[in-house]
Amino acid sequence: MAGKNPWGNTGKGDEPGDDGAGDSPDGERGLGGGGESGGDGGKGSGGGPRNPWLPGGGEPGKRRSASIEDIFKSRGPEGPRRAGGGGGSGGPTFRLPERPGGKSWVPVIIGGAALVWVAVTSVHFVQPGEQAVVTWLGGKYSHSLDSGTNFTAPWPLQMVEKENVTQVRLEEVPGTNTEKLILTGDQNLVDLSYLIRWNISDLALYKYQLGDPRNALLEIGEAAMRAAVAKQKLDEVLTGEGRAEVEQDVRAAMQARLDAYRSGISVQGIEINKVDPPSRVEEAFKDVSSAQQDADAAINRARAVAQQLLARAQGDASEFNDIYEEYKLAPEVTRRRLYYETMEQILSKTDKTIVESGNVMPYLPLPEIKQRAKAQPARPQGE
Repeated sequence: MAGKNPWGNTGKGDEPGDDGAGDSPDGERGLGGGGESGGDGGKGSGGGPRNPWLPGGGEPGKRRSASIEDIFKSRGPEGPRRAGGGGGSGGPTFRLPERPGGKSWVPVIIGGAALVWVAVTSVHFVQPGEQAVVTWLGGKYSHSLDSGTNFTAPWPLQMVEKENVTQVRLEEVPGTNTEKLILTGDQNLVDLSYLIRWNISDLALYKYQLGDPRNALLEIGEAAMRAAVAKQKLDEVLTGEGRAEVEQDVRAAMQARLDAYRSGISVQGIEINKVDPPSRVEEAFKDVSSAQQDADAAINRARAVAQQLLARAQGDASEFNDIYEEYKLAPEVTRRRLYYETMEQILSKTDKTIVESGNVMPYLPLPEIKQRAKAQPARPQGE
């Protein structure tokens, strides 16, 4: 047993030409031969078995050590694969099902995705009140789209931008808590704020004709407002008498200038929100306004009195005409009636009483008697 090969080989290690190699269980030639277990551990010619796990040192028939390629050969994203599955391939692998005839489904899937992409990015639904512009690769303008269903080249060859062109937009000038002084025709300053209502009339011109359409709108509006206010006086602007004319002039001037620039903007209206004196002289303006209101009130009262006097004079004249007509019909009766009415009106205001009779004193001191009666204290009841 001392000279027997541990892999089942019966050869002797001390025979010439016999290297003790036999068939090993893993299909390689076994390491055998003579040699003793002492010595140099596998190079002697004794009869003991060699250590199968020692490196062979490049000698034929010896077991070699594992290299780094052998260690990571069967490793993958899932970790080390176990041997024995799939015919020793190192682990299961994923494969797409094949079409009839053994062809792959990959071209079909790619073609279907491309068709869906073309259908989604080539059909555009533009709502009523909207417009859209089409550009090549997002840069060069191609054409415009109206409301409805429209077709273009797929993205990114042609890109579509939609915009609501019927929506009325508001621009407040000069904004909240901001003072804008404008010179009037009589060389006075007013703090004026106004509102611009506008919408888009042509989307292509609005997007590509001017660099900043909104800023151009504000600048044109300010220039038109200053020109219109310069034609009005301060009182007309403050009291509101000239506001309607200013608003109409500003809108017409703005639209003419915007059309000349081909801006694609339509001005719907101008509305003046506030007209106040400058903050530095606001108190003085209030005093002047108060004095003006007092003067207007006095003028109104004088006009009311004049109208009353005029109405009374007209009434007296009409009454005189009526009396004259009666006088022409019966002069004596009318004359006596006028005499009695006149004397009654005059004597009712005097404190003297005249009695025309021979048996009575011509004068009675009735006023003195009345005054004495008032001067005497009233007597209490029961005396």
